[in-house]
Amino acid sequence: MDFSIKEQFLSLWEKYFKNAELPIVFYFGDSKADDIITVEKSKSWSCLICELAKVRKGESLMYDADALGCMGAKRFLGFSENLRPGFEYFLSCGIPGKMEGERYKKTPEIVLETLKVQKTLPTKGRNIIFKRWDKLTTADNPEVVVFFAKGEVLSGLFTLANFESVDPNGVIAPFAAGCGSVIHYPYLEKDAKEPKAVLGMFDPSARPCVPADYLSFAIPMMKFEKMVANMKESFLITDTWKNVMKKIH
Repeated sequence: MDFSIKEQFLSLWEKYFKNAELPIVFYFGDSKADDIITVEKSKSWSCLICELAKVRKGESLMYDADALGCMGAKRFLGFSENLRPGFEYFLSCGIPGKMEGERYKKTPEIVLETLKVQKTLPTKGRNIIFKRWDKLTTADNPEVVVFFAKGEVLSGLFTLANFESVDPNGVIAPFAAGCGSVIHYPYLEKDAKEPKAVLGMFDPSARPCVPADYLSFAIPMMKFEKMVANMKESFLITDTWKNVMKKIH
């Protein structure tokens, strides 16, 4: 990566978002770097969003399909197309006496129709690497930047994401599991002509893995670079934002 953007963002983030948590990044590929921990094969169910807490604290992790302990995560990351048997009932009303439903969709039929339009990432057979922004090196190639933040910080990110966009929907919030909103949908956006940022972490099942009042804000790298370039001429230099900064601080 261009190392200058790493330092530029760190400086501007400290200036305009004092004490706010640094973002993490991810990209698909391989690495034998000493600073990246290869996660071992999962022996039980685990939530990827919970495991990303380690990355947010500074660890750099690399996963393959076997290291992911959740079938849903494997599907959202493009490592597998398999679903648990009766998934359409699991996500909706369940099966009395056999399976408890999450009731995130009204009927199994709605689930099946939803699956028909869900795209698959072209990532099968590859690894996914997660790093915190300040841990990046020139050997890394971040594809998506992910923030975990409260409302005031999200206000700044949201407004900055729309700063040079005519389309009022420069930020989208698709229905998805936690890993879907953090990884799947922003990754799909990265090759779009006008990529959108993705607001997420509305999945009740993943909410225990993040602090109260935190949501995610995931940005394809191309869009993120434009946002960084715009920071010094945006609303961030106004008195309006200084009042918001007091709350962040």
